[in-house]
Amino acid sequence: MDGVKVGAELRAKKSAAESGIMASIHETVADLHRAGVVKVETMREFDEMCLAPVEELSPAQIVSIRKKSRVSQPVLATYLNVSKSSVSQWERGDKKPDGAAMKLLNLVKRKGLEVLA
Repeated sequence: MDGVKVGAELRAKKSAAESGIMASIHETVADLHRAGVVKVETMREFDEMCLAPVEELSPAQIVSIRKKSRVSQPVLATYLNVSKSSVSQWERGDKKPDGAAMKLLNLVKRKGLEVLA
């Protein structure tokens, strides 16, 4: 079990390091774009490449995000600008969050609910 935990920690550190590297590269390319060295099309492609992918979340993951945030369904619904019924349906697996809600849930999963406050 300890090997699994260590492996997960190493992957998290590697992912964080890669994120930092990508952020630095993106900042440099953005500066080059502002200086007129990089074309708009190239910058758009680079922006798209650097965006965090939106992960499909299972009902159990949505429940976990809410509980980790220590909020009720109505409170989470308020943060996401959806109805309490929507959150309930996502958690039961009756419906899936739409694109914007899924993106916000991914953001809350990565950064915490405070990011939406």
